[in-house]
Amino acid sequence: MKVNMHEAKSQLSALGEKAWQGEEIIIAKAGKPYMELRPYRPKRAPRTPGRCKGQIVIAPDFDVTPEEIIRSFEGDE
Repeated sequence: MKVNMHEAKSQLSALGEKAWQGEEIIIAKAGKPYMELRPYRPKRAPRTPGRCKGQIVIAPDFDVTPEEIIRSFEGDE
């Protein structure tokens, strides 16, 4: 939805509700897109690598696939 600046001033609450419902709101100045009205979303904290260090165990034979399983996938059985 595209609205001009004057209309946006008088209908800010209604436009805010529409933005929260997912509608794209473009505010125009002199008929040209000037800004977007979007709902505020708090930023997530940056991801911290290594938070699970020592909690995940991978079996020593993780990347060894038994021949019978390989044959099953390849259709030899």
